[in-house]
Amino acid sequence: MGHEVTSTAPATSPGRRAGDRGAGELRPLRFECGIAPYAAGSTLIVWGNTRVICGVTVEDVVPRWMKEQGVAGGWLTAEYAMLPYSTLGRKARDISKGRLDGRSQEIQRLIGRAMRAAVDLEALGPRTLWVDCDVLQADGGTRTAAITGSYVALALAIRRLLAEGRLSRSPLVTPVAAVSVGIVGGVPLVDLDYAEDAGAEVDLNLVMTGTGAFVEVQGTGEQGTFTQAQLDELLALGRAGIEQLLVAQQTVLAPS
Repeated sequence: MGHEVTSTAPATSPGRRAGDRGAGELRPLRFECGIAPYAAGSTLIVWGNTRVICGVTVEDVVPRWMKEQGVAGGWLTAEYAMLPYSTLGRKARDISKGRLDGRSQEIQRLIGRAMRAAVDLEALGPRTLWVDCDVLQADGGTRTAAITGSYVALALAIRRLLAEGRLSRSPLVTPVAAVSVGIVGGVPLVDLDYAEDAGAEVDLNLVMTGTGAFVEVQGTGEQGTFTQAQLDELLALGRAGIEQLLVAQQTVLAPS
């Protein structure tokens, strides 16, 4: 099952980008659901030249700290990895280094926070949802693709739990999606590819819910500072992009 999205957002600059995109346009996006049959829910998100498999598995246990603290409900956590062949130069597996690298740890914590914003953990019941994101090909935006794809995989997993009678009602409270924005060559852009990200003066990642609330705003001046007006423009670009992503998620999740 797939769904492709092409942005209709107007460019904020007459200049065109790779793929003939305007400043406000997303790269082509599609989901291929059911990519991992043994997962409770899964999808391959193909976003431009970035490809990430997102899968959700279910364990009918909760972490020890929840039991010790008497916390009701369930838990959701995430893991993220870039496969060795996902980049032009081979990326060594974390296990070969004996530790998780800082970037992977930061991203998987971000994915976990984003997905927990989508779920009523108490309604989930005494179980843990594991969200696994594996990058097959990286061309910028792997964390935003992982978050956007993870919600689709999560919704499919919840649908399966409901169908099996393991849940009496859906614990999903809102969809969640993420997109990158940045300033490249003085121009605000949405959905940066690798070349744009590498040359960005300002780089932000936005994670938002279907109600328009922010889950996270990660931003930095990579090669300089940015003004309030520039921040406002970046947030507006990001909001518009996320609105399109939310529509894409709901379209692919609509009953066939």
